[in-house]
Amino acid sequence: MHPKDKQMSVIYLIPTPISENSLQKVIPEYVISIIKNLDQFVVENIRHARRYLAKIEHPVSIDKIKFIELNKHTTDQEFENILPFIRSADTGILSEAGVPCVADPGSKIVRLAHANSISVIPLVGPSSILLALMASGLNGQSFSFIGYLPVARKERLERIKKLERTSGKKNETQIFIETPYRNMQLLIDVINCCNDETFITIASDITGSNQLILTKRVKQWKKMLPELNKIPTIFLLQA
Repeated sequence: MHPKDKQMSVIYLIPTPISENSLQKVIPEYVISIIKNLDQFVVENIRHARRYLAKIEHPVSIDKIKFIELNKHTTDQEFENILPFIRSADTGILSEAGVPCVADPGSKIVRLAHANSISVIPLVGPSSILLALMASGLNGQSFSFIGYLPVARKERLERIKKLERTSGKKNETQIFIETPYRNMQLLIDVINCCNDETFITIASDITGSNQLILTKRVKQWKKMLPELNKIPTIFLLQA
């Protein structure tokens, strides 16, 4: 269903590729057709959004497309401008990678839309969190996405130990991420912190040409660690 078929404004949650050169593999044609019928977007990064729209050959000139940024730098005053924007016409929400509103600030707009009777339509696309969980072999019935762990090492080690205890107590998969340039330090801390029998999944460059998704016990990972520096990676743990 295209935006022009609607009489009231609609929010479309638009997925983006999570790895370079994977657009054709992970974004359905019907999603691209919807994007091409939109001419205003709330985005995490305008430059990234423009590149994405150029790749799908959006029929409207990039200079004529309206953008509002929403990210960690957005002020409360700037956020107030979003409601009249999304009320004015059908709007797409674009994150930098994957699906909007999951580990992403877009959820604030969705709450705003619900509070103002604006329809919200999620579109199918890649979620690195779910793809990693699917391929891990760990518990997919009970799991928690933790997001980023503390940067300070002492706090990070305490958090890892707590996640392992929680996983064992609840039989629950724990999923967490790190900034790519800190991946190796996080992995080393996980391996040194956890029990030898705990399962750890490393899922890096998901859907990309160098994809690695592998689950081993800690004692097996200790024998050889993959190089993850600067590679987008998700970590899963099950005790």
